[in-house]
Amino acid sequence: METVFGERDTQTAHAAVSATRQLAGGRSWSVHDYVCEAGPGDRPFEERHDAVSIAAVVAGSFNYASDKGKALLHPGALLLGNFGACYECGHNHGVGDRCISVQLSPDYFAEIAATAAGSSKFSFPAAMLPSGREMLAHTVMLEAGGKNGGSLKTEEDLVGFVVAVVRALSGAAAVAARISAHDSRRLSRALRYIEGHSEHALDLDQLASIAAMSKFHFLRTFRRGVGMTPYQFLLSIRLRRAALRLLTSPDAVSTIAFETGFGDLSTFNSTFRARFGMSPTAFRRAG
Repeated sequence: METVFGERDTQTAHAAVSATRQLAGGRSWSVHDYVCEAGPGDRPFEERHDAVSIAAVVAGSFNYASDKGKALLHPGALLLGNFGACYECGHNHGVGDRCISVQLSPDYFAEIAATAAGSSKFSFPAAMLPSGREMLAHTVMLEAGGKNGGSLKTEEDLVGFVVAVVRALSGAAAVAARISAHDSRRLSRALRYIEGHSEHALDLDQLASIAAMSKFHFLRTFRRGVGMTPYQFLLSIRLRRAALRLLTSPDAVSTIAFETGFGDLSTFNSTFRARFGMSPTAFRRAG
């Protein structure tokens, strides 16, 4: 995985009492699992957000001070950091915390904000977004993204998460968009590519490049034009082809799973059952 953005936010002056693990990343985004073991005896240091930062607290609590104020971060809350802003974190009330930290380049965030908030100049107006049920699913998906789905699904989850955060802070409604004939042609190229390479690992940079669109515009246009995300479309192709092979060939279920693009048999079985209502073996028997 390539990480360009946000490394300073996760590899800080507290390195002696912290650890970071990259879950996923690309040229304009990254997701890290950040564990800090600092306590009241550790002096906070001033640091700087080298990317637009949103960190979901999943364990522990700590004090956070930025250009937008001070806040007590707690499980379920979101730490918000504008690009270039200085900040301090301190553990005045206990030891340690764990966050899922999302980092985006300023340009990528501006493009998302232009639709989600109605302005590419949107910046976080507060230091924290309090815990809310509507953010839970997004956080869980991002946390699991390093284990399931690959970079394409993880980046889709990340975009959905950022859109939800920006909308919650701005109160802006979604901007309606119609798909032009030009966009339809470009989407067609991506659809054909996915169909022809469904057994391979695909990512959003690759597909957006094929469609000659920016990543966010491609993802938004794909949803509207196809009625599902690129990952969902990829998954539907894999499942359809696997089901066909189950009915028309004597190949082992594991062979079919791997050759149609699933990374492991357990994921294939659970995904297949969720879509078809039965296991691959039962589906084959049912004929």
